[in-house]
Amino acid sequence: MKKLNPPQQQAVNHTEGPLLILAGAGSGKTQVITTRIVHLLRTKHVPAANILAVTFTNKAAREMRERVGAMAGSLAGGMVISTFHSLGVRILRRDIRSLGFKPNFSIYSTSDQAGVLRQAMRERDIDPKQCDPDRILWRISGLKNRLIGPREFTPEKEDPLERATAVVYPRYQELLKGFNAIDFDDIIMLSVGLLQSHPAILEHWQERFHYIMVDEYQDTNASQYLLISLLAKRHRNLCVVGDDDQSIYGWRGAEVKNILNFEHDYPGCRVIKLEQNYRSTGSILEAANSVIRNNPVRTDKALWTASGQGRGIDLIVAATEEEEAAMVVDAMMLEQYKDKLLWSDMAILYRSNAQSRAFEEKLRLERIPYVVVGGQQFYERKEVKDAVAYLRVIDNPGDEASLLRIINFPRRGIGDTTLVRLNQWSLEHNMPLFDTLGRVDGIPEISESAKKAVTAFHAMMRGVIDGFDTRARLGEQVNALFNRLRIEDELHRTLNDATQARKRIENIEQVVNSLAGFEEQNPRAGLSGFLERISLMDEDTDDGEHGHNAVTLMSLHSSKGLEFSHVWLIGMEEDLLPHKRSVEEDPACAEERRLCYVGITRARQHLTISRCLTRRKYGAVEERRPSRFLAEIPEHLLNEHSGADGDDQAEATDMAADFFARMLGE
Repeated sequence: MKKLNPPQQQAVNHTEGPLLILAGAGSGKTQVITTRIVHLLRTKHVPAANILAVTFTNKAAREMRERVGAMAGSLAGGMVISTFHSLGVRILRRDIRSLGFKPNFSIYSTSDQAGVLRQAMRERDIDPKQCDPDRILWRISGLKNRLIGPREFTPEKEDPLERATAVVYPRYQELLKGFNAIDFDDIIMLSVGLLQSHPAILEHWQERFHYIMVDEYQDTNASQYLLISLLAKRHRNLCVVGDDDQSIYGWRGAEVKNILNFEHDYPGCRVIKLEQNYRSTGSILEAANSVIRNNPVRTDKALWTASGQGRGIDLIVAATEEEEAAMVVDAMMLEQYKDKLLWSDMAILYRSNAQSRAFEEKLRLERIPYVVVGGQQFYERKEVKDAVAYLRVIDNPGDEASLLRIINFPRRGIGDTTLVRLNQWSLEHNMPLFDTLGRVDGIPEISESAKKAVTAFHAMMRGVIDGFDTRARLGEQVNALFNRLRIEDELHRTLNDATQARKRIENIEQVVNSLAGFEEQNPRAGLSGFLERISLMDEDTDDGEHGHNAVTLMSLHSSKGLEFSHVWLIGMEEDLLPHKRSVEEDPACAEERRLCYVGITRARQHLTISRCLTRRKYGAVEERRPSRFLAEIPEHLLNEHSGADGDDQAEATDMAADFFARMLGE
């Protein structure tokens, strides 16, 4: 208790009745939660079995159990510290008989769910070619998280996918029950249904848990909110900890109103704000506060620190994304040398995973170890490999590995059996596979429909290869090819949600951008030079490079809960941060602003923000506007460093030298 500041001590000591702890970024909330639990055990002598603590990840639950165990020892035995879903399974294992299931029910994986859904679609005469099963499953998942069962769901009349979901959803649930199985989303929905429909069962669990604590309350969805409300209704000793300013998961069902309305839901509740930050400098916190206060609907709070103002915030204004990456990585090398930092002290944060491409290329060029968190390295992503495989075949039709990769992407009805027979014929007649495709009519073992698809693919690629003009702009030609292939339509058709499809489309776009940028810098190298560079980059990478001492690249969503000494927040532009689609859905950009706030508050000692004057979109150069969030940061905090356009390398070098000189001077 002596280690806690006054508001933290108040949060620990308030044990009776509802309590809302508004814990700002870096304010020591985990220490408060664990100390509060130990206070209940040691000082209030509450039996461990009567305490429940709930969080969102297994890692967070494990860390909380370890901390409490270290402080309370054997007193903590029998206490439940778990995730929401682990709590739901505990409830269902005891009482699911009341819902017509056996206690030894199975929890189906995604692949198991897909099999059950396809069976339901067959039984209801829903054509999977017309209505993608993965998208239906995604719709069902969203409905369950909002506690909308098959009987309550009313589809939108004009949406065929909605109508198909309404038909399949009831049968899907019937089949699951027949198999004595539930899916992941059923865990909370069935738990809530069980407690609502059986008062005696609800009473048992209410009497079991007299004191309930919920971490990251701003991330709860409708079903999780109701589960906690039911359990806490009798004793009302509910403590929720969270920060509405860090609610960034609305796209997956989280409802920020749950924390904003807590005082209304629990009249007479105590509200304690943890505003002292133990992570960041004063400059970083002033910038974060200045941005987030522009959200009109939020609880009033402002982070502060006793550790001093610290350095100002550097703002890099680059001409292009390649120059942005170059200036950021050069600054990293300087910071690493000047402050004796480890590479693991540094992070590059971005709104979209596709932004990592230019930075990965520059880091590899400089042989700086890095790790991509929350996603694969750019050139290892499936859709990127598919796109590059087309380029490899154009450059070398004899590249049979790449040819096999693209022959049925997008899907053309060329199955594995056809590929085996094509390969066999190719080997028997000592003929390159690409040429074999043109002879498919002479292979009797292949069906007529497959022959037609293979012939069309061969003719298309033959035309592309013959018509590829190495003297014309490569980026424009490749972009035209990808449009002709309708890769965007394929990704939307095959993925289970539009958000994932758009992310992968952005990665395809980055392949075109990378080629166009390479072409501009290396006008004589051609397509072969671009592909050679990618191959050499892959050779430069080994497992040792991605060890513990490596620069971290990650999306802003993945960065929540983490911190780094030096952070580079890149792409601070309209249509990136805030993201264009988010602005269309919410003109006020409330969640995007919270995402920016999260990014700023990941930095402990120093923050650098970067933006570009131009970026490539499908190879074409586009002018960019600075993010509205940048204008919300006070000018006196920002030290601007501008780059130069690619046509004046000498000036760029001088500016870079001046930039580094000023940084060394600081």
